[in-house]
Amino acid sequence: MTTNPSHSTPSSYYDVIVIGAGPAGYSCAIRCAQLGLKTACIDSWQNKKGQQTLGGFHLNSGCIASITLLESAKFYHRLHHQIDQHGIHVDNISLDLPAMIARKNNIIHKLGDNILSTFKDLAIDSIHAKGKLLSAKQVEITPLDNSPSMIINAKNIILATGSSPIQLPYAPIDNDYIIDSLQALNINELPHTMAIIGAGVNGLEIASIWNRLGVKTILLEAQEDFLPLPDLHISREAYRIFTEQGLDLRLGARVIAAKKQGANVVVDYQDQDGTHTLTVDKLIVASGRKPNTENLTAPEANLLLDETGYINVDENCRTNLPGVYAIGDLNLLGPMLAHKGIEEGNFVAESCAGLKSYIHYDTLPSVIYTDPEIAWVGQTEQTLKTLGIAIKVGIFALNATARAQATGKTEGLIKIITEADTDKLLGVHIIGHQASELIAEAVLAMEFSASGEDLARTIHAHPTVSEAFHDVALVIKQSTTH
Repeated sequence: MTTNPSHSTPSSYYDVIVIGAGPAGYSCAIRCAQLGLKTACIDSWQNKKGQQTLGGFHLNSGCIASITLLESAKFYHRLHHQIDQHGIHVDNISLDLPAMIARKNNIIHKLGDNILSTFKDLAIDSIHAKGKLLSAKQVEITPLDNSPSMIINAKNIILATGSSPIQLPYAPIDNDYIIDSLQALNINELPHTMAIIGAGVNGLEIASIWNRLGVKTILLEAQEDFLPLPDLHISREAYRIFTEQGLDLRLGARVIAAKKQGANVVVDYQDQDGTHTLTVDKLIVASGRKPNTENLTAPEANLLLDETGYINVDENCRTNLPGVYAIGDLNLLGPMLAHKGIEEGNFVAESCAGLKSYIHYDTLPSVIYTDPEIAWVGQTEQTLKTLGIAIKVGIFALNATARAQATGKTEGLIKIITEADTDKLLGVHIIGHQASELIAEAVLAMEFSASGEDLARTIHAHPTVSEAFHDVALVIKQSTTH
């Protein structure tokens, strides 16, 4: 990617300035330009060569990088453990980890170039610098090459700087032995053993990659509960599947110290049985994320933040400053998800152009890109019971579908929850192969206020995995034929 893209010389005034070029930021900038608004997008991300790289953490070291490596890891695992079931025998399988990493980087490069190309086509000024909010109408830009700072003005300013991994004082990052989630996707030599602090979304996604590549992987999770966000039925099934795959999940394990010792990392942690010591080749810190609001705004701007660093916004992503918005991981309107940020980016862009728009956070899908994947939308059974809402539940195992049997991807299930009196669809929860794709049908159904009866009467192609939606709705009616 070029360090000097066209349109990179800033003007003095814009209709919209976007700070941050992750999914929320670049989507917002693109939509603003499409609507005829003069737009600038400021972002400081750069690759190892010091070149501008758009896409933010999500593209360069987050989900896109993670799922790309996981696809390679699944190929490797299947060749070792499943391919002979198809009557195919492969000898002398070897792993070229640097080539795997290079493929991931090449895909990231292409996707980043696509964003940059779109910026050029729409005449968006792409400014490779750090941006700081000075007031409701002013932004200071500080180039990364130590050139003098300058101030630019805009009618509207959108803050979209995303989030970054939380650092732990007892596990200091050196990105050699104790590494962060960015370096965890750039290891060029396969370790024998690996520990991961945190068994949440990020930790599990990283663990899935290295476990599939044959690394003995241990997850140390301080919480007693495993995956509290999804439905409890799904979390329990995930625990069973991942444990059977060889992941060593240690719950209630609070790390108290970690240090490099020779060619290893020594980790001390506590659980209900006392203090334990673990020695591994690599330790990955994946213990959550925090909003990137440090040094984002000048004190005199008086932007209102909460005690954890999130920017206070109303239901329209507006901050306490007129014409200033905060989208994506910077606000608490929804979970830290790329598609949540993208929708908020489009929503705010249309608001800046005077258009009326909306977002349905209630039908926002969540996905964990493990193997198998986990996806859900709507309410969990435990939440609905807490609220005292009478419900009906249907559960259908994916191994009952002919397509799952044919592909050998039989792990997992689909669970739907409907309101007992109205049959309205309240929640859909999936663990299984390509759950991230299957959940789209559930999102569309809930967006149109579908009922369980609607799903049961929707004809699905046979054989497919998606027909499990039809079958699970029939389970509630007690009329499934599978």
